[in-house]
Amino acid sequence: MKKSILALSASLLAACTQTPNNALTLTIGDSQATFEQQGDGLLIAEQTLTKGSYSLSIADHQQSCGSRYALQDAARIKFNKALTLDNCADSAAIPMRVFRANTYQFILNRDSNQLTVKVKPKADAIARYQCPVASDQPTSIDVSSTFANGSTIRDALTGQQAIVNNGKVSLKAGVMSQGVMLLEQVESPESTAFSWDNATVYFVMTDRFYNGNPNNDHSYGRSNDGDKEIATFHGGDLAGLTEKLDYLEELGVNALWITSPLEQIHGWVGGGSNGDFKHYGYHGYYHQDWTKLDSNMGTEQELKTLIDTAHRKGIRIIWDVVLNHTGYATLADMQAFNFGQLYLDDQEALDILGEQWTDWTPKQGQNWHSFNDYINYRDGEAWQKWWGKDWIRTDIGDYDQPGYNDRTMSLAHLPDIKTESGQATGLPNFYRNKSTNAQDVSQTPQQHLITWLSDWVREYGIDGFRVDTAKHVEFETWQQLKLESTAALAEWKQNNPDKALDDLPFWMTGEVWAHSVVKSPYFDHGFDSIINFEFQGDVAPKALSCFADLDRDYQRYAERINQDSSFNVLSYLSSHDTSLFWGSRAKTIEQQVRAANALMLAPGAIQIYYGDEIARDFGPTGSDPHQGTRSDMPWNQITGERQQLLEHWQKLGQFRQRHPAVAQGEHITRHQQGYYAFERRYQDDKVLVVYTGSQ
Repeated sequence: MKKSILALSASLLAACTQTPNNALTLTIGDSQATFEQQGDGLLIAEQTLTKGSYSLSIADHQQSCGSRYALQDAARIKFNKALTLDNCADSAAIPMRVFRANTYQFILNRDSNQLTVKVKPKADAIARYQCPVASDQPTSIDVSSTFANGSTIRDALTGQQAIVNNGKVSLKAGVMSQGVMLLEQVESPESTAFSWDNATVYFVMTDRFYNGNPNNDHSYGRSNDGDKEIATFHGGDLAGLTEKLDYLEELGVNALWITSPLEQIHGWVGGGSNGDFKHYGYHGYYHQDWTKLDSNMGTEQELKTLIDTAHRKGIRIIWDVVLNHTGYATLADMQAFNFGQLYLDDQEALDILGEQWTDWTPKQGQNWHSFNDYINYRDGEAWQKWWGKDWIRTDIGDYDQPGYNDRTMSLAHLPDIKTESGQATGLPNFYRNKSTNAQDVSQTPQQHLITWLSDWVREYGIDGFRVDTAKHVEFETWQQLKLESTAALAEWKQNNPDKALDDLPFWMTGEVWAHSVVKSPYFDHGFDSIINFEFQGDVAPKALSCFADLDRDYQRYAERINQDSSFNVLSYLSSHDTSLFWGSRAKTIEQQVRAANALMLAPGAIQIYYGDEIARDFGPTGSDPHQGTRSDMPWNQITGERQQLLEHWQKLGQFRQRHPAVAQGEHITRHQQGYYAFERRYQDDKVLVVYTGSQ
């Protein structure tokens, strides 16, 4: 083995001499480098290596499980490829062969347990492009590489038209556009063939969007808290989504992702770290029965109406699905389905909890977590009446304890479903005491769940799934879900030829925390797309100062995504689990316009989080900051500047819908004197985006 030549800055050298026990260290031969945090949530270390063979290791000082890495699927390091790691390996020796002396970067994604090794990029020898300065005068634009002489083009944002003369046109950016012009031929089609590669996905937290049927607002005895209503049900439902499909159509949306409408736990748990509010499963991530709709969401007829109406408008339906965990145990469900055990006898339960246990409220000195004080979580026999040990692992009763790796851990203390189990089981035990559509057959938990979910696809024609917590379930389960859902959708389309939009197969995207624009193993196991976490924090903010600063990222996205048909991502500005771009980064309507330009013109598929297009404000949070990202859609506030902002988003969305080149095309930068421009070209479609400086 050869010894490496260590290339570290003074700060890294200092870190190596005083390395904390929990710091990750890259060791190659006799040399070490500490992994440092990057802005995009990754860890990076660098080593300068000569040609030869090496053995490297990645671990913390204590060599602890969870921070001791080895290759999981590969025999040795493969450069420029995301390699899956085992973070609790018995042997942490990783072989690597270097064919050329150079400085190498070791980039570790601890959320996806992946390592990428590549040559350190050389410093850019080209000076940074000078950002254009906005002017009140029209700009002379060279369009000769995109549009023919004599053709009539228009700016999709203002409607201005011009005839190309000597390869040029003279146009002025609109007041609301923040210096951007979207140039297309006047003869452009109103719409083009849909592809998931150019999808514009609108993500709705159904309960917070629009109340179409007030009669279902208090199902299962659910109630308001009379305070800030941070995590109670607010009334949004499937009927409300149907009423707002015209709104989505005008926005250029061609796919609607909804939070799971399936039956959630009926009761509440304590919310936030302080138990300062009661928390229902309004968001769709506390599942209780995968075969029934939650009554707060609506009826199966209302679901059918939503999907059929959306399909008539060219809008696909994507469901949020959860296979990793169930919902928590609640007083309401314990009482309704006869599982678990209280410390109280019948009279004490009546005196303290009331006739309906779910109506209990905290008394002086208590908070919403205090209901746990009345529950005996140790009684194994009583809790076996809940899910049963073949279904879940949890720290309740005598269930198997959660593990320490991604597959077996208890995420947020939620009961972990044994999706990896080969043990056949019947229905969850408490299903015998509740109304369910599940068939009592003997299958593994994985088979039960996949059957239940694919049956919804087969019955209603759901077009795709957004998979929650994808890294916490084994690849084989996702692969099987995709296979069976694909067959189910094909069957629905065959049985409903008058309703089928196209012959495209079932589509699946997933949440893998901190995943960026890389082709990871998820794409080999059923996923067509993965949510792109880097766009919100590391790419979109560049547009707030200068739209032209996005050029390198756009180029990188187009090269990686559009040259490989089996690979795509879903970029976003805001989400329910991170933050709202409006308020956290964009502080003015003008900045939200710039953010809109950045997202809607990005290569690949994109996701609009409900209300991004009208600057929906952050809501009350209590001691859980994520709750604020899920505020109600403020329909009565779409006036003035918000209305102008919405109209800008609509023009961007309709432009994107007309031109597959925006998402799928080659990105060709065309710097010119006084402005910045890029062309997108895909098959016969081509557009030119021009930026003349933000106002």
